[in-house]
Amino acid sequence: MAFMYYRAADSGHKDVYAALPLINNERLKIDSTTPFIPSYVKRSVTRSSDPAQTYASRVQGRQILLENPARESKAKKEREEKRAQRTAERTRKAAGVISKKDSRKQGLWKLQKDETKFHLFLPLHSLWLGYMSELLSLLPQPAVASTDPASAMPSAAGMHAKLIKADFHGAIVTVRQSKNPCLVGLSGIVMHETENAFKVITRNDQLKMLPKQNSIFVLAVPLYVMPALPPTAPSGTSKTILDMPHIELELYGNHFCYRAAERAGRKFKHKETIEL
Repeated sequence: MAFMYYRAADSGHKDVYAALPLINNERLKIDSTTPFIPSYVKRSVTRSSDPAQTYASRVQGRQILLENPARESKAKKEREEKRAQRTAERTRKAAGVISKKDSRKQGLWKLQKDETKFHLFLPLHSLWLGYMSELLSLLPQPAVASTDPASAMPSAAGMHAKLIKADFHGAIVTVRQSKNPCLVGLSGIVMHETENAFKVITRNDQLKMLPKQNSIFVLAVPLYVMPALPPTAPSGTSKTILDMPHIELELYGNHFCYRAAERAGRKFKHKETIEL
């Protein structure tokens, strides 16, 4: 405080408690007859030749919002969100789409013991091979084997962009590396893909759940246009993509924790791969 007083003394002994200077040689008076807002507006409108007329035509008798615009209440937002959810649910029902909650209640993805047979899912695998052949625009297998197998490889840049959004129901995936050593080496046809796992049917007619988190998978993709597989085949004599010319790709589960429908419309960015 002493320092502040010394500086004020050097600047000419200005009294900070002195009365405010007059405005237009008139002292400011605020009472019921001269309210603050009309006086303030009239003084602030400097470009107008008639401030009183400007105040009477634009301000007087009107409700003016100065700042902090009114925000929608939380209850109103909740009502709008519920209304949008009900509308989306009605649209799905009209289109015949079953929600995840309804499918769980109806047990659509639960298989009976006699339904967990590897050969029963070979037709699905055959459809997936045709789907991949069309998606990747594969060429037919030449009659004479080429001396350079790399010449038949499709473009990696275009192939990766398509595969990351592709549907894997019917594909054969194999666990190459996992934090759980019991899962390493498991392989089967994907019968259901969820956000965090692959449900596969193994050659031993077992239903296995393969978690994506902390796992690396091998995905087999056909190298040529694949011929249609027989719809049914006895156990032990069936052919799959692993018995034909194919390409093996690695899928890092930590970067792949999305549902199939979410991956189809998602924009993926390049990420550094972290070893497990």
